[in-house]
Amino acid sequence: MDNQELTALLGDLESDRVERKASISDGKKIRQAICAFANDLPNHKKPGVLFVGVNDDGSCANLSITDDLLLNLSSMRSDGNILPFPVLQVNKRILDSCELAVVIVEPSDAPPVRFNGRTYIRVGPRRATATPEEERRLNEKRRARDLPFDLRPFISASIDDLNLDIFQREYLTSALAPEVLDENQRSLTQKLISLRFATPEPDSRPTSLGILVAGKEPRQFIPGFYIQFVRFDGTELTDPIRDQKDISGSLVDLLRYVDEVLQANISTASDITAQPVEVKQPDYPIVALQQLVRNAVMHRSYEETNAPVRVYWFSNRIEIQSPGGLFGQVNRHNFGQGVTDYRNPHLAEAMKNLGYVQRFGIGLPTAQKELKKNGNPPAEFVVEDSYMSVIIRRKL
Repeated sequence: MDNQELTALLGDLESDRVERKASISDGKKIRQAICAFANDLPNHKKPGVLFVGVNDDGSCANLSITDDLLLNLSSMRSDGNILPFPVLQVNKRILDSCELAVVIVEPSDAPPVRFNGRTYIRVGPRRATATPEEERRLNEKRRARDLPFDLRPFISASIDDLNLDIFQREYLTSALAPEVLDENQRSLTQKLISLRFATPEPDSRPTSLGILVAGKEPRQFIPGFYIQFVRFDGTELTDPIRDQKDISGSLVDLLRYVDEVLQANISTASDITAQPVEVKQPDYPIVALQQLVRNAVMHRSYEETNAPVRVYWFSNRIEIQSPGGLFGQVNRHNFGQGVTDYRNPHLAEAMKNLGYVQRFGIGLPTAQKELKKNGNPPAEFVVEDSYMSVIIRRKL
């Protein structure tokens, strides 16, 4: 917030966005004010401002704004009294020749915010403890903001971080029917918003979905969005490495390139004894490998980890590891039995639109069917709390 906006707020009457304090002597009330601004019950979606160093009537209190005072205010964010931690800025400003400490409190994405177990809100110019009905409204605000990862906006990104050529050439033509595209007079930004690649105007930002599917440099924003491929000359991690690649790029480029790498590493033998004509027998069926790798990309966790999907190719097996454990209604007992859930539902939709998924819920059964058809043992799954892996044994 610039000085002009702050000066206008300072000169106005105290409201549900503004509070004045002559000093920091009453830390309890300051924390209550921070809590109330973070809850933003009126849903202004704008920060609340606490001016320290000004009297209730708006006159300057001539408070000396020292580093210790600013540090004291800043420490209120994370001293454990206000939970979840509020997002705030503390700085020194000179407004209308008055030296002030200004605390700017952003609306919380996870209300209700509580100070010492109590939920405080602003009712006009005063603070109050939230009633059960007001707490219910705050909870509804939080649930409305609890978007899945793939629809959350990247505030640090802009539309310029999307490859609009990929979006128009690869995705639009896959997601929408030709006649719909012919009739559609929306702007390019409106098309991005409509397909959930960007947040609504006026301040449109790419969503995680947009960055994953059509980002110019997705790893700049989602560091774990790549596939680590390693080919070992043996059966152990300590054996020599024959080949290794970090496969990255937008979703379209990543899946296309990994298909090429998988196909290039499959060995095909010819059997001219069992049949009257020559029969090609790969050591792994490409369809099964594609299904299992795509499943890992679709269902993995992209939060709280920068680990990639790993494809480790040994002389006797392939191991595919996906960050993130089971999700939603899928558990260790029903895994692989037709029960499905989606950590990244809109990424799954995008992969289907692009043709990398034919139908939801059949990836693992298809892989097992193809392995059996090719003469490979069934895929083996290892389910841990923080990751999942699948082992595909080579055809003997």
